[in-house]
Parts: sequence; C-alpha cells; structure tokens
Amino acid sequence: MKLKKICAIAATAAMAMGLLTGCGSTAATSEAANDAVASSTSSASSTDGEKFTVGICQLVQHPALDAATEGFKDALKAEFGDKVTFDEQNAAGDASTATQICTNFASENVDLILANATASLQSAAAATNTIPILGTSITEYGVALEIDDFDGTVGGNISGTSDLAPLDQQAAMIQELFPDAKNVGILYCSAEPNSKYQAEQVQKNLEEAGLAVKVYTFSDSNDVTSVTGEACNNSDVLYIPTDNTAASCTEAINNVAKPAGVPIVAGEEGIMAGCGVATLSIDYYELGKTTGQMAVKILKGEANISDMPIEYYQNPVKEYNPELCDALNVTVPEDYTAYEAESEE
Repeated sequence: MKLKKICAIAATAAMAMGLLTGCGSTAATSEAANDAVASSTSSASSTDGEKFTVGICQLVQHPALDAATEGFKDALKAEFGDKVTFDEQNAAGDASTATQICTNFASENVDLILANATASLQSAAAATNTIPILGTSITEYGVALEIDDFDGTVGGNISGTSDLAPLDQQAAMIQELFPDAKNVGILYCSAEPNSKYQAEQVQKNLEEAGLAVKVYTFSDSNDVTSVTGEACNNSDVLYIPTDNTAASCTEAINNVAKPAGVPIVAGEEGIMAGCGVATLSIDYYELGKTTGQMAVKILKGEANISDMPIEYYQNPVKEYNPELCDALNVTVPEDYTAYEAESEE
C-alpha cells in the first residue's frame, strides 16, 4: 500500500511539473516496480571492478546540508575509492530545479540518488520508482511523502535518514532557558511541510505547559524580515524548527531579533550558529555518513532498499551559541556544550 501511495504522490508531482513518471495505479504496475527495484539491487551484488555513479540533489547550500552531503560521500569513498563517481547538483533552494536535476539523474540511469532535504526527496520520488533513492536531512518521511500511518519503513525504492531531534526535549529546552517566558513565537517557512510538523508538535508541548504560543510563517526569503519583526514584537522568545529557508536567512533574522533582544531556540546547529542562542544539536556529517553506509549496502547487494527502515541520529547534544548568549544575557546550564565555529584557513 505504501508503494501505491508513493507512486500516487510521484504522479501528482510529475503532472504539476509537466513531467512523465513510471508510477501507475494498478497492482501489476506496483509489482513491476518492486521487481525493478529488486533487480537494481541484485545487479550490484558483485562489486569487483564495478564502478558506480551516484547522483546527489541538494536543495540548498547551508552548513547542515553541506555536512550531510560530505558525510555521505566520505562513507562511499571509504568503501569504493575512485570506483564511485558523484554527480553533485545544488538546486539553489528551488523545487522546480530539484525536479529537473532528479529527472536528469533518472534519464542518465545513475546507480543511486541521494536526495538531501525534503523537496529533493519529493522530486526524486517523482522522477523514478526504480533507481534506489536515499534521503537525508529529512525530518519526517510520512509527512514528506504523504504516507498515512507511517511505520518507519517507506518501501519501494526509498529509504534514508532523518534529522528529527526529540521535539519534546526542544520544547523543554525553551522552558529551561527562559522560565519566565509567557509568550513564545514559532517562526518557519510555510512552504516546508516538515517545518509545519515540527512547529505543531512543539506548540502542543508548550501549550500543555501553560505557555501562550503564536505561529508566524513567511512564504519565502522575501518576507523573512517583516515576519520576524512581527514575531519579535509579540514574543518573549522564538523557536525556529529545522527549516531550509530559515537556515538560508539567518543573517536577516538575526539582524531583527538581536537588536530587539528576543532570543531564538533553533531546531538545528546551522540556524543556531546564525541567529540562535541554543539548540538540541544533530551531527549532520554523521547523519550523512550513516546514509552513505546504507548506500554501500545497497550498491553491494547486501540489502534491499524496500526493506530498510529510516534511521535516526541517536545522540543529540544540548548546544549554545556563546556570542549571542553573551549579547542577550542568557545564562545556560552546565550540561550545555559551547558551539565553536570552524575557523577558515
């Protein structure tokens, strides 16, 4: 049933973009797709002297996604060396460009596709139902692929890793750092369904704790400044979930929130580094490395992607931004780790 659901999503996305996909609505088509995936996996069972081409579609350039891509590539290079070639493409934040990239990968019949971020995963799913697709930096696969009652395994030709940190712990972090806060603003991009999912969960936790919560959404980078200003005017503290658009606009957000004296708790390290005081941090390099290790098993024929459950980062860390904490007079408990920016050589 999951494969049929994913095929339906792929077909819908393809029609919207004016593309053709191989997903059909019949049981025979679904069975054929499963056979094709199995054939693709088994064809890689012997890798002696075999070379692989891996297509990488990264939605946008920012530190978290960059780190995931690097971890993925390093895991494959550690196993295959120069026998693996990467066709690495960046969609510059545009979903239609991601669709074009993934359609090209499908036409070139690459051996595997890495879809880095939700829009990339959706584009890859629309482009092919036979080539193995691994997602990374995906918050919630059930939301991304519109799978009802998602049980942790996508099926078909899709699997991967999730960057979802424990949202109840992120909500608790807001209360821990700002016990006197009464009004919390949640800020995210309305075009990102995974951000909406995180926002709803955190809002539920905060409201159950007795805080007043209001959601503020921007449609794209053009209205980030104005929406952030409105949120700051009505909030004691802001929460920004893992959100690709926000991650690309941290400077603009910080230019509003910092002068207003409103601290931000972020869903991931990259956003915290740019405009936040704290986060429950995911190591995106290690997440990408885990995804790469999954790819190795698929390419070597040691695993069938349709049976592979989504994997999660197991050891999130409480982290704080010393510079912004000092500027906003935020005191953090001793169990928080100070964020250290990588020095540029």
